[in-house]
Amino acid sequence: MQSVTAVFDIGRSNKKFFLFDEDFREVHREYVTFEMIEDEDGFPTEDVDALSSWLCEVFHRILEAREYHVKAINFSSYGASFVHLDADGQVLTPLYNYEKALPQVLSKDFERRYGPGNTLTMSTGSPPSGMLNSGMQLYWLKHHRPKVFRKIKYSLHLPQFLSYVFTGIPISEYTSIGCHTALWDYGKGDYHKWVYKEDIHRVLPPIVSTETSINMNYNGRRMKIGVGIHDSSAALLPYIRSERKPFVLISTGTWSISLNPFAEGQLTQEDLDRNCINYMRIDGKPVKAARLFLGEEYKHQITTLAEHYGVDRSRHKSVTFNRKINDELAAKPKPRFHFKHLDNTGQPGKTKLPKSWTYERAYHQLMRELVDFQCRSLDAALGETKVRKLFIDGGFSDNAVYVKLIAHRYRHLKVRTTDSSLGSALGAAIAISDKTLDSKFLKQNYGLRKHQPYILN
Repeated sequence: MQSVTAVFDIGRSNKKFFLFDEDFREVHREYVTFEMIEDEDGFPTEDVDALSSWLCEVFHRILEAREYHVKAINFSSYGASFVHLDADGQVLTPLYNYEKALPQVLSKDFERRYGPGNTLTMSTGSPPSGMLNSGMQLYWLKHHRPKVFRKIKYSLHLPQFLSYVFTGIPISEYTSIGCHTALWDYGKGDYHKWVYKEDIHRVLPPIVSTETSINMNYNGRRMKIGVGIHDSSAALLPYIRSERKPFVLISTGTWSISLNPFAEGQLTQEDLDRNCINYMRIDGKPVKAARLFLGEEYKHQITTLAEHYGVDRSRHKSVTFNRKINDELAAKPKPRFHFKHLDNTGQPGKTKLPKSWTYERAYHQLMRELVDFQCRSLDAALGETKVRKLFIDGGFSDNAVYVKLIAHRYRHLKVRTTDSSLGSALGAAIAISDKTLDSKFLKQNYGLRKHQPYILN
């Protein structure tokens, strides 16, 4: 029987399950999607019950088939999401969507008590972002729904809840705490003082290392069960373990996150002005990052483009980089798109495309404008750090137009893409492994591909 590590990689859209062999090569995968449900306010959110049932069904099926010897299992997922448990260990509330609006009066009250905002942001690495600061979800529950808050025994970030489904052990872990939660004081290396003043620390379980695994007898099988890891930190881990020289990573998906693990010191005012935040490495060190809601914007725009041109929504997948079209657009640059999820400063009040344009030309224009946003975000994360390589993983690594435009804009760097589907999952597998990675790992396991900028005339 082949020994494998199992990983559940839970995104906002796709829920994925992988098996990796002892050399971290994928031997099995499956995907599923779930319809969103509504919380008590009618706001769409994750169906935690359906997700939990699917986790158990898939894993039990793999174990019962006896085709593989599962020696370990770990979990990666998106952040800024808490699952709240009552005294009996049962899920108490919906998993509140981080896009849900936080009452303005609550935000102002928080800043009055613990501001000013920039001081708090520099210490926590978390600009005020409403529910996207998951610590604010706890503050909201305490002050907006105190009866519910009093029933909470533990609040688990989603990666740790996934682990809890299998272990029944509530824990906290560094990468989830450190991802724009506003909970952590990077200077102190501890929860921020506001967490203690609000007595919120009482619902946060003990913190363990991301590399922790729990040896358990699960359904008659002895195995290691990991504690989970935030997906962006998971995506970064294989690069840190295998690449010896400074680099920057753009991890793309619903969010496009530029990650610079070589920046030093706490965030500055200039960093804040450029929308930088901190993530955390598994060793607790900060990662300077800049996030962009690029995938969500892209999804909205390709749907709109498909309707406008009367083509199948999947048409965008077949568009390749067209140098002639790109050069013509570059010769007369003009913003054409109005964005739903990105800053519209300098953009038209509504999308305006010439009637003579084809779908392909409009798509190239869209990607040029989106890449402008991406470059500003990446430059903010880079700051003054000198790097030699730029890695791109996630969904946009398969987008020929996006990659070619990035390679052109950063022609002074070695631009590399890796397999679009494995980043976070492999990182979760590596987090609980003792195996040392070498410089060949990315090429052998990640489908590493080199990209050259197009030749200037």
